[in-house]
Amino acid sequence: MSRVLSVNVAVPMRSTAKSVGITGINKVPVDHPVAVRAPGPKRTGLHSGLVGDQIFDVRSHGGDDQAVYAYAREDYAWWERELGRELPGGLFGENLTTEGVAASTAVVGELWHVGEGGLVLAPTYPRVPCATFQARMGEKQWTKRFTQANRTGAYLRVVAPGEVRAGDAIVVTDVPAHGVTVADAFHAYMTEHIEVEELIARRMTSA
Repeated sequence: MSRVLSVNVAVPMRSTAKSVGITGINKVPVDHPVAVRAPGPKRTGLHSGLVGDQIFDVRSHGGDDQAVYAYAREDYAWWERELGRELPGGLFGENLTTEGVAASTAVVGELWHVGEGGLVLAPTYPRVPCATFQARMGEKQWTKRFTQANRTGAYLRVVAPGEVRAGDAIVVTDVPAHGVTVADAFHAYMTEHIEVEELIARRMTSA
């Protein structure tokens, strides 16, 4: 069964990355339901889709198209083998640590029905690694390794608001025919600077 393993919200901390200051990448699991709603514009809205979560770099993160960040336990397991250490949920800064749903290879625009509280999410973009992530991980050339692995997890927008808690089932429906995955979008952006919307348009034209 596809499900939410943990719901993670920020405990602000100071980053060792230059000029970053306070960051919300430090996400820890909570044991209560969390309300999720569309946060509005990136720079002027509520920033995170999760009530109680915090985003400080509002130029790069948050807003309606990056309302929620999900990362799969299966990808964590792959990184654990690569790095030779345990990686707890929330370490990569994700709001939802999932199991059984491949966030990194989700089709952009498919619908995730989460739990029984009416919450519906849709994958939008891959996560692009940054200096804050590099500093948090403490691994040499981390941004390069993360990029090469193309296991980015998925940003999601809120299609319908609701609540989420650990253990909630995730049911995927309405998978778009274009077939463009989050991993496809990341590869196209990093190698050819092609945005996901253009990639989808190209796929639909050639179909």
